[in-house]
Amino acid sequence: MPRPYRLGQRQAAAEQTRARILTAARDMLMSPDGYSRFSIEAVARQADVARMTVYHQFGSKIGLLEALCDTLAASGGMEHLATAFRQPNPLDALHEYLLVFGRFWEADRLVMRRLRALAGLDPDFEQVIRARDAWRRQGISVIAQRLVEQLGPLPEAARDELVDVLFTLSSFETFDTLAGPTRSLEEVAPLVARLARAALPVTNRAD
Repeated sequence: MPRPYRLGQRQAAAEQTRARILTAARDMLMSPDGYSRFSIEAVARQADVARMTVYHQFGSKIGLLEALCDTLAASGGMEHLATAFRQPNPLDALHEYLLVFGRFWEADRLVMRRLRALAGLDPDFEQVIRARDAWRRQGISVIAQRLVEQLGPLPEAARDELVDVLFTLSSFETFDTLAGPTRSLEEVAPLVARLARAALPVTNRAD
């Protein structure tokens, strides 16, 4: 039976290998000539490991991309989303939700831009990004429902339209466009908040 310290050494080595592969994947997405040739084989070469090591750690390219997105979410502060849903006022919840995503989009903007660009070209990237967009939309739907419940009913079509608009305002594409080459999060976040308030039906707007 393996001794505990040997098991610990193996686990630590596996975690180091996993981290090295994820760093290699991120570096490829950052590279001007690397992101367009992103593959398991290319990441393995970048990380200086065997291709099968990548498969052993992540199972597939989709598994690697999901792990990379999880790492980006952790470094981008996505754990603070829970704070948004704890806000008693749904408008405050919406503003916090948009702010958390703004911080997330700003944290690794170039990598996020490349990931989302490749989603239009590669089915594996598309599957991972669309799944995460669906989670973001679900969060928007929950907050929109709270707004409707507190501040007045809406026809179903108007409710769906509200979700569509708020989902768009919370997107990377909106943040990236509004930020441009010079605006910081501190400048973009209030702008997005104003746009969100303007999108609310008149009876739902804060004074």
